[in-house]
Amino acid sequence: MNKRIFLWLLLAAALFVLGYSGYRFYEVQQVYAIADVLYNELRDQVLTDDGEQDDSDRALGIPAKGIDWARLREINPDTIGWLYSPGTVIDYPVMRADDYSYYLNRLPDRTFNANGSLFLDYNHRPDFSSPISVIYGHHMRSGAMFGTLESYRRQSFFEDHPVMFLYTPRRNYRIDLMYGFVVAEGQWRARAFMFEPNLPSLLNYAAENTTFRSEVTFTEGDRLMGLSTCSYDFNGARFVVLGILRP
Repeated sequence: MNKRIFLWLLLAAALFVLGYSGYRFYEVQQVYAIADVLYNELRDQVLTDDGEQDDSDRALGIPAKGIDWARLREINPDTIGWLYSPGTVIDYPVMRADDYSYYLNRLPDRTFNANGSLFLDYNHRPDFSSPISVIYGHHMRSGAMFGTLESYRRQSFFEDHPVMFLYTPRRNYRIDLMYGFVVAEGQWRARAFMFEPNLPSLLNYAAENTTFRSEVTFTEGDRLMGLSTCSYDFNGARFVVLGILRP
């Protein structure tokens, strides 16, 4: 093979790789765009301007948020709540299925999409009355879903966003954030951190590995809320933010 033919083949290969990479980038962006459109349309359909606060909401500083729960349940009866973090992109419904995989790649209308949905651990009660409730969500590179959770690696971010809010059909909650930490998925499951008997071990691990310092403390009878997403520290890493659920 002479040098000219080799160079042409090399150029063709480079163009193919470039073209395929561009196609894959376009494809990923389309996935992001489809999810963004659906979530925006969903907010337009179910978020209203007539949000009311009762005395307990006012006492906890929970923002008024009008949510048409009947419409949400009509779209998908698996909807159990709405998670909101002021000043971030986290403003999403929370789903619950009977396994860990269903909503990993499904939007709230059940269509397949890599963004997936926020969903509650199926081992926990759908009314968030379990001693610990864990919500899972993807760490999207676009920043969507739980893409901003890892910002809690910075003390300054925590100080700007020390609380989140969970809305449900029956009552609303403030989540006072307490710890942020990295944990291996295998360790999380092996030590069964999502179950009540292992909460002391979870709290010890979180305290020893937290990425920010908070004055929030756990007392007997408090309910814990965990928010978990993928991390890129190592293969199978998870970043978890842990807080107290204040009804």
